[in-house]
Amino acid sequence: MSPNVTAAPGSTAVPAEAVAPLTRGITVLRRLTEADGTASLSGLERASGLARSTVDRITATLARMGYVRLDGRDAVLAPRLMELGNAYLAALRLPELLHAHADALADELDESVSLAVGDRDGIRFIHQATRRRAMSLSFRIGDLLPVERTAPGPLFATEWDAAEWQRWHERRAADPEDRGFPAVPARSRPLEDDDRGEETSVRRRGVTLGDDFEERTAAARERGWALDDQLIEPGLVALAVPVRDPDGRIACVVSVVSHTSRHTAAGLRDALLPRLRTSVAAMERELREAPPAEPAPPAGPAGLAAWTGASKQELGREFVESLARGLTVITSFGEGRSELTITEVARATGLARATARRALITLEHLGYVTAHDGVFRLTPRVLGLGFPALSRTTLPDVAAPHLAALSQRVHESASLAVLTGDEIRYTALFTTSRVMSVNITVGTRLPAYATSLGRVMLADLPDPRLPDPSGLVARTPRTVTDPAELRAVLDRVRRDGYALVDGELEEGLRSIAVPVRERGGRVVAAANVALHSSRRTPEECVEDVLPELFATASRIEADLHIAGRFRKVPRA
Repeated sequence: MSPNVTAAPGSTAVPAEAVAPLTRGITVLRRLTEADGTASLSGLERASGLARSTVDRITATLARMGYVRLDGRDAVLAPRLMELGNAYLAALRLPELLHAHADALADELDESVSLAVGDRDGIRFIHQATRRRAMSLSFRIGDLLPVERTAPGPLFATEWDAAEWQRWHERRAADPEDRGFPAVPARSRPLEDDDRGEETSVRRRGVTLGDDFEERTAAARERGWALDDQLIEPGLVALAVPVRDPDGRIACVVSVVSHTSRHTAAGLRDALLPRLRTSVAAMERELREAPPAEPAPPAGPAGLAAWTGASKQELGREFVESLARGLTVITSFGEGRSELTITEVARATGLARATARRALITLEHLGYVTAHDGVFRLTPRVLGLGFPALSRTTLPDVAAPHLAALSQRVHESASLAVLTGDEIRYTALFTTSRVMSVNITVGTRLPAYATSLGRVMLADLPDPRLPDPSGLVARTPRTVTDPAELRAVLDRVRRDGYALVDGELEEGLRSIAVPVRERGGRVVAAANVALHSSRRTPEECVEDVLPELFATASRIEADLHIAGRFRKVPRA
């Protein structure tokens, strides 16, 4: 137990040194997460039980941190908030070390594969390799499920002590319908005696979900694997095997999830258990042989004290400094920094030791960190702060608010596109209110060679694929159609870092584009500004628009790098 903490994490007794604004801010983040990432300010007031003025101050602070975007009267979770969950996942290291094995297993079996960790009397997913099907899984990284309704649950429970079993019984009694687990359907209610048929038997099973959990745990201890036979919902089956760390304790559980249209629970076990065990053996070997992690710099803002001071001076009462500092304490953890003392947290954040200590006491009370012998660790509960709602974020989702702001600043149309073969496809677009404006919609495809967006993306390819000369059609008299000349243009785009196309796609249409790069530096999309040639000369586009465009691409990339730290962000 950390110094002066008189209550166990999650208990109702509040430590004397707990930071109330941090507690209230986390409450708002949890309510926003439960609302799937978007809620009105008045809705947050009702859901949190906080005064409207308090909600306004909290959301203004979160917006200043980039964790929330204020859209009219709504608060919307922003990708940067994922840096909190990223801190936990980086400190854990399991997604980084094991994701390739899970993805390969999913590809081989053509079934969804998940990695999960235990979170008190629940489980949380830390990696998902799903299949694209009409009937697919809706679970997300960070979702919390009750142990008794999952395949991984009995395996984790094999390591529980008496106090943990007592906590599970108390939770079952207090929440018999699993209302505290929004990621799963509520339990079925009792049926009338005259109900009949197969549907009845499935629903009857729902009445007693988890009643056999202790027996299933005993069986899992003996067998080394566990099944979920439609405990989450009818039709869903899963097989799970534990992945043990070098000390022999369960590090995580890998599960294969399918549907009864493809496998029965017993059939899933018979067909896939040997292959699943082989994959788990490879994962355990990875954990044994992995070199120690090199400490990476904290994700929090540099010069935190100066930044929060400046924010407080600018926003006044609307900026809750202790909330910003407390959340930043979470980001002091990460790869190579899974265990930190108070002094190390203070050093990583630039906070006074007393400030870091009070934040850690608060986070421990709320269940987001644990402490032992003066050393603190993040818990899986950190993933509940926005990560599930944001873990399905796409590239257009990331780019949209930045493109909208760009369009407003330059008073021209702004868009995002991806490369698909010889064409570009628009995935996000914001237009201005003009009598004459760019008439393009999301999903529109255009030849890459004749557009600024396409040239930026073609220029990033090691050997740009150009259409057959017969496919280089002159859209206007200005269109470059000679392959040698086009390659020279792409060389210049690669050197300059942007593309300017003037009247080559359509007479009077002028556009300028820059690349958008993922974490590894590869160009995954391009952003541009398009306008009528009468409004700006090419030189004015470069002088006035290009700096704004570069700044916008940098903001998109910053969010994309956070959102893509432990998952692949879909391009559309």
